[in-house]
Amino acid sequence: MAVPEADRRTLTLHRSYPDPVDDVWAAFTDSARLARWFGSYTGTGRPGGTVELTVTGEVDAGGEVADPVTVTIHECAAPHRLVVEVPEGPEGQAWLIEVTLTAAGASTDLLFVQRLLPGLDAADVEAGWNWYLDRLEAALHGTPKPEWSAYAPG
Repeated sequence: MAVPEADRRTLTLHRSYPDPVDDVWAAFTDSARLARWFGSYTGTGRPGGTVELTVTGEVDAGGEVADPVTVTIHECAAPHRLVVEVPEGPEGQAWLIEVTLTAAGASTDLLFVQRLLPGLDAADVEAGWNWYLDRLEAALHGTPKPEWSAYAPG
């Protein structure tokens, strides 16, 4: 479904992790590692291919395990760039999510970009992704995951 130009908004988040780029990449692309902070997938990801993603992280925020969705992989250039399209809602809309990882010495800089769909509150989406990216850091370091209540919009 084409998104009118006036509704093309994006959320951009920057993070730095004191971990090698290959380790951060694996946390996004290895199903078992992704499951530690977000959800898991089945299938073999490749550009132009699809995987079945099940988001499980919402359980820690009082939600439920989501039904699996078919995610389209537009770009997958290890260990630096991942672009996926995640269906959202019954109207054929989708999140377009871009993750760019850059090695910065022994650390990794992350640029996260998501196209916001019409009708979504940017503050809610940002709160959710800040929570998930902090969960990623906890998963990378084996520390306790943050509580959703610290992120939930007022």
